[in-house]
Amino acid sequence: MKPTGTDPRILALAAEVAKSPDQNVPVILLKLKEIINNTPIGSSELKKIKQDIYCYDLIQYCLLVLSQDCSRIQGGWNTISQLTQILSHCCVGLEPGEDAEEFYNELLPSAAENFLVLGRRLQTCFINAAKAEEKDELLHFFQIVTDSLFWLLGGHVQLIQNVLQSDHLLHLLQADSVQIGSTVMTMLENILQINSGDLLRIEGKTLHSILNEVVFKLLSTSPVIRSTAAKLLLLMIESHQEILILLRLSACYKGLRSLLSKQETETEFSQELKQLIGLLSPEVYEEVEEQKLHQAACLIQAYWKGFQTRKRLKKLPSAVIALQRSFRSKRTKILLKINRQKEEEDLRLQLQLQRQRAMRLSRELRLSMLEIVHPGQVEKHNREIEEKSALIIQKHWRGYRERKNFHQQRPSLLEYKAAVTLQRAALKFLAKCRKKKKLFARWQGLQELTDARRVELKHQVDDYLKRHPGSQLSDVASRELHAHAQERLQHYFMSRALEERAQQHREALMAQISTNIEQLMKAPSLKEAEGKDPELFLSRSRPVAAKAKEAHLTTLKHIQAPWWKKLGEEPGDEINVPKDELNLELGTLFIGGTKPP
Repeated sequence: MKPTGTDPRILALAAEVAKSPDQNVPVILLKLKEIINNTPIGSSELKKIKQDIYCYDLIQYCLLVLSQDCSRIQGGWNTISQLTQILSHCCVGLEPGEDAEEFYNELLPSAAENFLVLGRRLQTCFINAAKAEEKDELLHFFQIVTDSLFWLLGGHVQLIQNVLQSDHLLHLLQADSVQIGSTVMTMLENILQINSGDLLRIEGKTLHSILNEVVFKLLSTSPVIRSTAAKLLLLMIESHQEILILLRLSACYKGLRSLLSKQETETEFSQELKQLIGLLSPEVYEEVEEQKLHQAACLIQAYWKGFQTRKRLKKLPSAVIALQRSFRSKRTKILLKINRQKEEEDLRLQLQLQRQRAMRLSRELRLSMLEIVHPGQVEKHNREIEEKSALIIQKHWRGYRERKNFHQQRPSLLEYKAAVTLQRAALKFLAKCRKKKKLFARWQGLQELTDARRVELKHQVDDYLKRHPGSQLSDVASRELHAHAQERLQHYFMSRALEERAQQHREALMAQISTNIEQLMKAPSLKEAEGKDPELFLSRSRPVAAKAKEAHLTTLKHIQAPWWKKLGEEPGDEINVPKDELNLELGTLFIGGTKPP
């Protein structure tokens, strides 16, 4: 969607690009530089201009021009270098709006990759150039491209990892030229100063390749290359101690310190190289290891303390709730105790008042009784009252004594009951053991009966026969009973055979019905039916086929009948068609059943 209130210069430029041929587009796009430079930096007007440039696809045109061959572009490397500046300035500070995903995931990585490709092309042209003036000009263009790339990475830090993983950057580092190598290492140093954390996020192979090239540059004969490489390596070591450990422990860099020490005696050594040699010494390595362990311990402590604090903070609401609950429960208990004490005190006072009232009533009753009783019977009355009082006291005392004796004898009673329970369980266990012994005991045979035992058993049998005489049947009655039983048995077997045959017939009919239903359910439609498919549904029964044919033809005749013949019919009425109109043609009926014979 095109924005409203677009700058007329952008509109005119976009129209000119759309109408012009491809060879004139790069020169036309250079006009964007003048528009951007004439706008105040950081103003809202500049942001609006960048959005208009992006919305009218002028940035995409710049990318397409940068991907073309330099020899086909009017102005050559001068035009391309200026377009890189325009592209980097337009991308930094741009708010793409709805197309943010396409801008960040496709356009920006493509721009960074094009900058690196242009750098490689300039590197090749610089190496192949013969004249010094031409080399200086190409070096100037190369610096412009690297500055544009650095400007782009400064505005979009997420592209640094893509640039560090690119093979084009590694090829640029492998350049033998002093100017190209120093420029690339300076750019890499500036990139790491922006965000050095992406250095360890790249693949290990790529990291080793970059580190190998930087170490190789340390051994260069050019002091500029050595100084720049030393600064870059120091920056890498300061940002990541793992690189120093890798330089110390890896077999690839064994002897690096000795080589650098030899160069110190032969040439003028910079401060950075001296510092690097100091870091590679064993003492510094131990200090670095201790520092690393200290940092690791601090990090672990920080994580642990944070975990404990978060855990306490999570438990704080529940602890407060538990504290409130305990306080309220304790307060409730105290209030209950105070109320109970008040109730006990009130009850004690009431009992005391009741006792005083009862004492007063008893004394008043006694005085009234003394007034009623004859003076001669007063002693007798007093003696009866004393006897009743003594009986009441004795009754209470005896109850108290018996209760006390019961409480004293209660443990012995419990022991007695426990002993009885144990004895009962032991007796049951012994009875089970004796029963098992009898079951699994060896057979010892029957004991021989004595004459006295035989006589005793005979008397028992005779007594049983006398008390339980048996019914005796004659031979004729026995034969009749046997014949009747044989007849009943034969009748039972015959009826059972008939029932079995009827059950088998029912099961066969049910199986045939289920088979027919299944066959009808799986039958194809009339459009899909072939020549032999209807033959599978022919019926062997002529009455069934005739009835089905009659019903089918009746329905067809009724459907084909004129409308005036159907007047007055109800949906449930039977259809009456003369039998003369029905033509029974057996053998062509669509009726469920078995296959034709």
